[in-house]
Amino acid sequence: MIRIGFLHSVLRKDEKLLLDAFQAWPDVEVVPIDDREIRFTLGEKGRPFDVVVERCINHSRALHALRIFESQGVRCVNTSHTAWTCGDKLLTSIVLAENTLPQPEVRVAFTEESALAAIEEMGYPVVLKPAVGSWGRLLAKVNDRDAAEALLEHKTTLGSYHHSIFYIQKYVEKQGRDIRSFVIGDRCVAAIYRTSPHWITNTARGGMATECPVDAALADLSVRGARAVGGDIVALDIFETGSGYQINEINYTMEFKNSITPTGVDIPRLIAEHVVKVGRERHG
Repeated sequence: MIRIGFLHSVLRKDEKLLLDAFQAWPDVEVVPIDDREIRFTLGEKGRPFDVVVERCINHSRALHALRIFESQGVRCVNTSHTAWTCGDKLLTSIVLAENTLPQPEVRVAFTEESALAAIEEMGYPVVLKPAVGSWGRLLAKVNDRDAAEALLEHKTTLGSYHHSIFYIQKYVEKQGRDIRSFVIGDRCVAAIYRTSPHWITNTARGGMATECPVDAALADLSVRGARAVGGDIVALDIFETGSGYQINEINYTMEFKNSITPTGVDIPRLIAEHVVKVGRERHG
């Protein structure tokens, strides 16, 4: 019997679809692991699962739980390294640059003064992002110096970890849409356009999902991006530009419920297949 640990927070529609998909294998036991209830004893011996699949909402819980499971010899999907890299936009951008993968220009600063200088050098508009965050929250499009000064002062005054690093990205005119592509294993299995009149096109913020044909260039860039962060199962946010595709962000706990119908791809089944395959390899 293959034992799969299902690490989760609340069970959203995505998680329920994935749990249903695992029922196709009678020799697979899926054990729910609620991150609000789990307790670890560091140094504990024995491998409790063949594989753990991560579906947490909270980034810090996911990252640390994955690392503890790995210390027990458990293979995790995704790994703590992937969670660590993708959970921080700055770390993702560094890895993309190291692998010469196309992305919008990014500059980083640590003070109001140096951040303002970086923005002025880049030219307006730019986008200020928290290094750690999701669902398009706390993003700000900065159109001029007055807005830049006000936003930088606010972030400094807030003083939290999320606002202590100034991650500055050149604004890319998306013409009302961007692309989210899905990579499972070594294959780009599907992609959607996310369309919105707002410059933030996340479906969590009201963006509409429609099918995006996966051409060779999109598939290649998506797989290369996934490999760069060491991802088993990731979703990439991609911009279309005059010089080709650019990777904006990479998500390690991807949401897929809004993408199944427009693409016609059974994404949860493909995820389950990959996890079961990994579990069989570990089970021996």
